[in-house]
Amino acid sequence: MLPGRKLLPIGYAWLAQQFQLDPIPHFVESFTADPGVRLTERKGSRAREIYPHTAHRLSTVFEHLDFALKREGLHLQLLRGVLPRLAANDVAAFVRATPTGANARRLAHLYESFSGRRLPLPDLTMGNYVPLADPDLYFTGRVTKLPRWRINHNLLHTLEYSAMLRRTPALAPERDAALHRRCAELVDEVAPEIFLRALRYLYAKETRTSYAIEHETPTQQRAERFMALLARAGAEDFLTEKSLVTLQHAIVDPRFAATGWRTVQNYVGRTLAPGMEEIHLVPPRPEDLGPLMQAWQETARYLANSEAVPPIAAAALVAWSFVYFHPFEDGNGRIHRFLIHHLLATRRFGPAGVLLPVSAVLLNRPADYDASLEAFSVPLKARTDYDLSADGGLTVNNATLDHFRYLDCTVMAEALHGFLAETIEREIPAELRFLQSYEAARAAMRDVVDLPEPAANLFLRLCLQNAGSLSQAKRRLAAFIRLTDDEISGLERAIATAYAPPPPN
Repeated sequence: MLPGRKLLPIGYAWLAQQFQLDPIPHFVESFTADPGVRLTERKGSRAREIYPHTAHRLSTVFEHLDFALKREGLHLQLLRGVLPRLAANDVAAFVRATPTGANARRLAHLYESFSGRRLPLPDLTMGNYVPLADPDLYFTGRVTKLPRWRINHNLLHTLEYSAMLRRTPALAPERDAALHRRCAELVDEVAPEIFLRALRYLYAKETRTSYAIEHETPTQQRAERFMALLARAGAEDFLTEKSLVTLQHAIVDPRFAATGWRTVQNYVGRTLAPGMEEIHLVPPRPEDLGPLMQAWQETARYLANSEAVPPIAAAALVAWSFVYFHPFEDGNGRIHRFLIHHLLATRRFGPAGVLLPVSAVLLNRPADYDASLEAFSVPLKARTDYDLSADGGLTVNNATLDHFRYLDCTVMAEALHGFLAETIEREIPAELRFLQSYEAARAAMRDVVDLPEPAANLFLRLCLQNAGSLSQAKRRLAAFIRLTDDEISGLERAIATAYAPPPPN
């Protein structure tokens, strides 16, 4: 900030201050500066637009509303709080002054929708229809023509609930297409027999790392169930309450299996010491959950079967919204990651049947994964008044439903794009090279001595864990006690050759 600069809020920032509202922060806020020049300041995913004090002399609520709609997009949570407080006659006077103006019509439509009051004005009968959300700024949904104000409703869902997704360079559809092609190229380079083994391996790795993110190790039976579900992603409908309950049953301890959406308040946190909890996320109250999950299901089905949003962004919107709602008492994180695969598979991202082990990247980049989750959970927590009882029960004391209605999922979608790019560019090639080396090592080992399969796999694993050699202690294992020193040396050389890095180009 320039020294001595005086900033005055305009647009949505002024409206929030004027009406004493504290919504989830918008992606942009605007100010006039004295002295000042036109500039943009960025901090993380948010922008601050600075205008010279002579550029915008705004004094009325309607001037600030018009500026906000023109320059700052749709801050629906704030508009939902502000507009019902305005007198219908005042709104009508503003609309009457510019009856065919795009922002006046948007304002009239939003006023009537949010306040439930009809303006004392006749229906418009002429003029082009204008989009509610700017399609150059937002990814938009199917269009419904609303003739009263000649508005094209184009949100991803309704004014009661619609997650928002802005168009940014990272979310350009052609970037998804490029990653899709790269993934297909990698698969085409692999021999069919190795590809079949790789599929099984990728499913197993995704299962193990998804549990590991939550510091859990599944039983073999539970891991097999989760792998089977991953294999069905995209082929079945996992976007209904019934199917999600069935999915939750398969991945959690039976004692914590759900029969439907939760009916108690839950939270995400960690214990710092006995009786001291650090709260990370406070999800919706149980009484708010039903309508939210119904709208979430409808949105998810639309995004799964529409080209309106690129596949990676669609997967992020569905999966991150789900984890913020936290509709079950247990298993939400694993289902959240499962939904990434389900949306990608449904949208045919990547070769058919190929699972992208994105959880391995999330596990290796915990700070970045946490940052994507905290983009909403941290400002939400700051606006939630809650009490935590001695027995760990959490009570939310203020209304929070509006915080969840219009989740801006842009940051989460950009993060998922980065995670998947790393998965495709680094994780999958590394796994395929490992499996190709494994096949070569096993073939070379058979030329030395034809060990039983379990013994051969154990020998290989122990060598890889011990810098390429079998330790003296491990040589005394029952599986290897009958091997000669020459045979052990030959097996070690076979493994070292197979796993040697390729020569530089």
